[in-house]
Amino acid sequence: MTDTSWLGPPVDVRPVFAEQQAAFIDLLRRLDGDEWDRPTVCPGWSVKDVAAHVLGDHVGRLSIHRDGFHALHPRDGEAFPVFLDRINDAWVDAARRISPPLLVELLAAIADQIIAFWRTVDLDALGGPVRWAGPEPHPYWLDVAREYTEFWTHQQQICEATGRPGLTDPHYVGPVIDTFLRGLPYTLRDVAAPQDTGFQLTVTGPGGGDWTCTRGPDRWQLRRGPHPRPAARLELDVDTTWRLCTRGITPDQAAERARVDGDRHLAAAALRIVSIIWSGPAGR
Repeated sequence: MTDTSWLGPPVDVRPVFAEQQAAFIDLLRRLDGDEWDRPTVCPGWSVKDVAAHVLGDHVGRLSIHRDGFHALHPRDGEAFPVFLDRINDAWVDAARRISPPLLVELLAAIADQIIAFWRTVDLDALGGPVRWAGPEPHPYWLDVAREYTEFWTHQQQICEATGRPGLTDPHYVGPVIDTFLRGLPYTLRDVAAPQDTGFQLTVTGPGGGDWTCTRGPDRWQLRRGPHPRPAARLELDVDTTWRLCTRGITPDQAAERARVDGDRHLAAAALRIVSIIWSGPAGR
């Protein structure tokens, strides 16, 4: 069996995933007429478009992984992030004919199926790659955790667009930060350093903590907790961390809010972390 211990200890986000989905449906049911049309940080997408995108993600997950139905594939020479942006835009464009009440009904119905589907999955089994963590197969615990972070982020985008508080309690944001930082070993993959070199990322505030990346014989390896003598220590707050990982802010903007001790080159490399599939500044 492939060793994935370099990703850090497994997490099971399925209980909080179910809670987030319930909170998301409740949020949408409380939106008033013009709030559905408000712009979000996703370029060209309104609140309703973001909600429709979540519906599309659920449809794709069940169709592909539950039902074994593969209908769409990248074109010849098309990079995967470009392919994903293309099919996401096509779905959202088509979904604009769906009324908000019907969209909420569809999301409520399919969310129950998504939650039921994930209960059937062996989280330790290997699936496809979570691409921001590397190109190799990854365990399903990371896949469902990635799903949770995406839907939490989209809920935050809708909350911010409509002036509502988001799910920032540590119960919700803690698993988001923990999942996003599984991208650190892949982020540092091209950083040359002697074996056993340690890098520590400290995320301050409720839901944060310490994570250490250590250079192993073949790759960087992640674990929870501080390092006794890190070559570099980077400190970010929770809000900066999740926005950086989703490219809501740039590495340079995050650096302005960061505290760095030690090797600044290593810290700067870590600030390039992206924990979403991202095709660049115009991507989703």
